[in-house]
Amino acid sequence: MRNAASDDVLRLRAAEILLEMGRTLWYLRAILAGLLVLYVLLTIGMYYYGSPVETANRTPSPMSETVYFCAITALTIGYGDVVPTSTLGRIDAVLLGLIGLVFTGLIVAAAVRGVQEAARRAGAAD
Repeated sequence: MRNAASDDVLRLRAAEILLEMGRTLWYLRAILAGLLVLYVLLTIGMYYYGSPVETANRTPSPMSETVYFCAITALTIGYGDVVPTSTLGRIDAVLLGLIGLVFTGLIVAAAVRGVQEAARRAGAAD
């Protein structure tokens, strides 16, 4: 015999989850914008003061390669095909990695809160 509680499974719709996630991200917009501005400033700093070089031919990286390096670093992937060669560049790379971790953590937290709020509202509607 089936349990009545198992029949009352909450059915969450993706639209509700995304709406709640969007609301949470809206509340965090100042923090996210600040992190984005800091990312841009660190990317510019990496280009001018970090001395990034391509490891294949040890030539200075153009701006496009520097932006690529900073994005890969912030996403904590780190292929190693572009590396900073100055001390300031290495500090900059660490800061970019930390910004990426915080940014990713905020996005994941907003997604979790979206699921929780949608589940709470679905439970209250029953």
